[in-house]
Amino acid sequence: MKGILLINLGTPDNCDPQSVRRYLKQFLNDPMVIDLPGLVRWFLVNCLVIPRRYKNAAAAYQKIWLKGNSPLETGKGGSPLLVYSEAMKEALAIELGAGYQVELGMRYSSPSIQTAVEKLKGCDTLSVLPLFPQYASAATGSAIAEFLKIACKYKQENISTARIQENFYQHPGFIAAYAHIIQKHIQEDIQGLNPKSKKLDMLLLSYHGLPERQLHKSTPCYRTQCFATSDALANVLGLSKSQYRVSFQSRLGRTPWIKPYTDLILPEFIQQGIRNIAIACPSFVADCLETLEEINIRARKQWQTLGGNAFTFIPCLNTEPLWIKAMAKMVGE
Repeated sequence: MKGILLINLGTPDNCDPQSVRRYLKQFLNDPMVIDLPGLVRWFLVNCLVIPRRYKNAAAAYQKIWLKGNSPLETGKGGSPLLVYSEAMKEALAIELGAGYQVELGMRYSSPSIQTAVEKLKGCDTLSVLPLFPQYASAATGSAIAEFLKIACKYKQENISTARIQENFYQHPGFIAAYAHIIQKHIQEDIQGLNPKSKKLDMLLLSYHGLPERQLHKSTPCYRTQCFATSDALANVLGLSKSQYRVSFQSRLGRTPWIKPYTDLILPEFIQQGIRNIAIACPSFVADCLETLEEINIRARKQWQTLGGNAFTFIPCLNTEPLWIKAMAKMVGE
């Protein structure tokens, strides 16, 4: 039996303020997420950031919390990131067929990486796929570090010799699947689902941001990888340089983050006469708070307030068949 471990970031167990507070405490206290000296990080996170943000974060989660009535939910509600990651896991298991065991572990919250590794102890081999296309120490690096720490507790050869896929920002299967999703949703809008979008002016590729000081903790750096993903997508989609832009979202605090910022690039579009846009988020493979609330709700509202016309939200890969086939290929390579 071959074991496959998928790792995603994590999500609160529920969308009430206390659950969100517990999740943020675990997430933001990770030294690989906020890479400041220990005492500085502890004071910043526990005395300033969390007390000021957890109620607003809970309200944001409540806007996107699933009710158990979508095809992917199989009757269960909950956090979109967990629901879609679980559905992805099940789809990959079906694609791989007999002889494979696929498990999901979250870096923060449950199901934990520890729980997933326990289930995979009996497998002959183990492949680990962190579900982050571009490498960042705060995401991929932290997930791998946690897996290695857990793996050290076991003497099984399959765990100690696990194969780890560190990034796939230019993997042909990933690029083809994301390009397909983008093209599909743009065409649906143009064909009449949104009558105002008869002409797409701009495709915005919005990636999760990082503090600038963390940029060079991978080779090539995270920002370079994001632009490489964007160029590869544009090549498949047949877009010229003037037809797409790259931006970065989700900044926190006052320190400089990677630019340009998504929320600041939208007013620039209006000034340039751009009125019909589509936004995709290729640093995520499963829809989550950052895509569903930050982009599809807040950025959409901002665009409408600015006077924009069409706003086409491109969902993440989730269980797109081309993506499931690409994952199957990655774990077999």
